[in-house]
Amino acid sequence: MASAAIFSSVRRRSPSLEAFLAPVDLTDVALVETLEAVSAELIASFSGRALPFQRKNLRSLIRKVEVFVLLFEYLRDSSSSSSLNLSSTAILCFKEVYLLLLRSKMLLDYCFHSCKLWLLLQNHSISGHFHDLNQEICTLLDVFPLNELNLSDDIREQVELLHKQAKRSKLLIDKHDEALRLKLFSFLDEFENGRVPCPVELHSFFVERLGIQGAKSFRVEIEFLEEQIVNHDGDLEPSVSVINGFVALTRYCRFLLFGFEEDEVELKSGKQNKLKKGLINRKNSEIFVKIPKDFCCPITLDLMKEPVIISTGQTYDQASISRWLEDGHYTCPKTGQMLIHTRLVPNCALRNLIMQWCTAHGLHYDPPENADSSAETFASASASKAATEANKATSTLLIQQLANGSQIAKTIAAREIRLLAKTGRENRAYIAEAGAIPHLKELLSSLNAVAQENSVTAMLNLSIYDKNKSRIMGEEECLGSIVRVLRFGHTTEARENAAATLFSLSAVHEYKKRIADEDGAVEALAGLLIGGTPRGKKDAVTALFNLSTHTDNCTRMIESGAVTALVKALGIEGVAEEAAGALALIVRQPIGAETVGNEQSAVEGLIGMMRCGTPKGKENAVAALLELCRSGGAAAAERVLKAPSLAGLLQTLLFTGTKRARRKAASLARVFQRCENAVLHFGGLGVGYAFAGNSAANRETSFAGDVTVPLPISVPVL
Repeated sequence: MASAAIFSSVRRRSPSLEAFLAPVDLTDVALVETLEAVSAELIASFSGRALPFQRKNLRSLIRKVEVFVLLFEYLRDSSSSSSLNLSSTAILCFKEVYLLLLRSKMLLDYCFHSCKLWLLLQNHSISGHFHDLNQEICTLLDVFPLNELNLSDDIREQVELLHKQAKRSKLLIDKHDEALRLKLFSFLDEFENGRVPCPVELHSFFVERLGIQGAKSFRVEIEFLEEQIVNHDGDLEPSVSVINGFVALTRYCRFLLFGFEEDEVELKSGKQNKLKKGLINRKNSEIFVKIPKDFCCPITLDLMKEPVIISTGQTYDQASISRWLEDGHYTCPKTGQMLIHTRLVPNCALRNLIMQWCTAHGLHYDPPENADSSAETFASASASKAATEANKATSTLLIQQLANGSQIAKTIAAREIRLLAKTGRENRAYIAEAGAIPHLKELLSSLNAVAQENSVTAMLNLSIYDKNKSRIMGEEECLGSIVRVLRFGHTTEARENAAATLFSLSAVHEYKKRIADEDGAVEALAGLLIGGTPRGKKDAVTALFNLSTHTDNCTRMIESGAVTALVKALGIEGVAEEAAGALALIVRQPIGAETVGNEQSAVEGLIGMMRCGTPKGKENAVAALLELCRSGGAAAAERVLKAPSLAGLLQTLLFTGTKRARRKAASLARVFQRCENAVLHFGGLGVGYAFAGNSAANRETSFAGDVTVPLPISVPVL
């Protein structure tokens, strides 16, 4: 497993190895010439170079390859122009030599392209690979047909000596390298035990003994370790939690030992951290990851944090179903069935699946603070205590700079806090507890575009932790500052991340009204929905959807132009589904239904989504049309009724839609049945469609409280 990890890592890093193929159908002379060229190239590439570690193993392997170079040079020079008359055994051995050279090159590439800390952490594993190569050389020389080759005495002696040395060779783990590895782990152990290592010892180890000098060198080490975590295939050694600890330790040393000076030089010269854009976009691109339908709450459509089961057997997120019950509903939102009782049973199996899926896709998952111990155990599996303590020490240094540093130092500190808050509930909790939010709020109004972007993204990452939402909303003028970034931010990324922050904060029901009432917030979201980038539109529509779930926001959504923007968004790929969902919520109120009904393209857009939208989009569209008919009055119902293609679309949806879509389609058909002359338009539709079954004995109360009328014909439920 470890070998596969090393060689797969080298292949990712070295595309030129594709040309390094095993020789096939070569003549004797061509085969020898190929082997001589490959072995000579290997010597030329690595012989004069020095590794920080594994030096003895490197020299030993190079000496062995040098003997093969001498052997192949001699055979090449002594051969005739056409053939060496090699036996099949000799040819087979020579091809095995080629594969040995290939594996040697891959191992050496891996060593020379790895960072120093990674080489230390892999000290035993890499030493084992050198030993394995030595054993393969020994095995090959056991069957090597020396007697068939017309070799000079000195070449024969060197090959035989190589054979003897390979037989005597044992696994070599350099004592100096091993001492450094153990010292590195001792620093992690200190953090594990709640102690901060001595700064003098850290300087001596990292700077003097390892030669990692300067903030740039520390960044290289950190980025390499993070790359291993991202690219690992489940066989990483040491474990991800341990490597996270070393990332945290190295980050702490970087700021402790070298402060912010070198970073300031880069910012002043206009340079950017090469990962800056990638890390910001990676965080926000998580929104575009396709979440499995079963992991989303049927009410909010969001990833469930605490899935619970109600008496009908359906699963919802605890926060949303509790709010549903508190509002006086006694039916299942998904099936419309009356609830036998209102007890909520935790769906632990589903919650663990959600956590595993989030971990596999690199997404954040913060279960509620009152989650049971099994969830806490799983959530903490990816973050060791050492990493947490090291990150706390780093956060303290960064917040000190936010409070008292130069403007450039504050910008750098905001960037690092953003990165720290990107992963781990512990990080987000401690950063906020240590007082970062007031200082980040001040940077939101900075004239420096980088500072503003970093601070608003840090605020976004911190807001993922539920307790931090109240800290952000409780900080005076903080919400207003976020909204101003959304409206007037210096960069597109800053405005989009501000929208994502509002979406995150609006997950708390009581904050939805405050956000909507903030001057310019809904208008800015509506503008971003129409004129933003694809990612910005996604941020905006999800925020608007969340705000729409609060009934008191309907008037504000209308006055701000959000309804018009949502109607226009019905034709925009990637956001149409959420736009239809938001409209379905807005039209439940008469004033919302009237406004949507007055939008010329609203019905046309919803009909279009019923025709070619996603299954969820079709469900949202038919739900919006149904609510529009119920709450919008006769004129709105007539506009929906006159849609020429609606009959066929409803018929299709009754057979192929989701459960909720079929139920809504049946309810909409019943609305038309009660309208004058509806049978002229929908005579073949079967407007008495019975959702619960095909006989008069099966009757069910729908989501809206309608009583199902049995059909005169039998229609299967798919």
